[in-house]
Amino acid sequence: MKVLLAEDEEDIRRLAVMGLKRGSDWQILEAADGEECLQLAHQEHPDLVLLDAMMPKLDGFQVCQRLKTTAATRDIPVIFLTASVQEWETQRGLALGAIGYLYKPFDPMQLRQQVLDLLAQAGRVPSSSG
Repeated sequence: MKVLLAEDEEDIRRLAVMGLKRGSDWQILEAADGEECLQLAHQEHPDLVLLDAMMPKLDGFQVCQRLKTTAATRDIPVIFLTASVQEWETQRGLALGAIGYLYKPFDPMQLRQQVLDLLAQAGRVPSSSG
């Protein structure tokens, strides 16, 4: 499975990559801001976008909206990875088409399974469980 991780904080990105790769053959693409995320999504056609809500250039909500309104990327599942637990932000992301939320701080050893659980709840089967 190819996962695009968009997170502006390098330490969090490293932890997330470690957790996502643990025990799997997943390919992890990394973006440090919203614009880079959109470019990689169009170039690489990932199986999943794991998206920080607050990033430079374009925030996660703007990225999600653009992904979901573009034919080439609208079917890519989006999961927000955020420190905010504000209900209105969660509702906004879901309304834009995200399939779920994971919250920071997260346990990197559980991250991969949490992603798989959200994909399963949304009826999305990864192309390779790894």
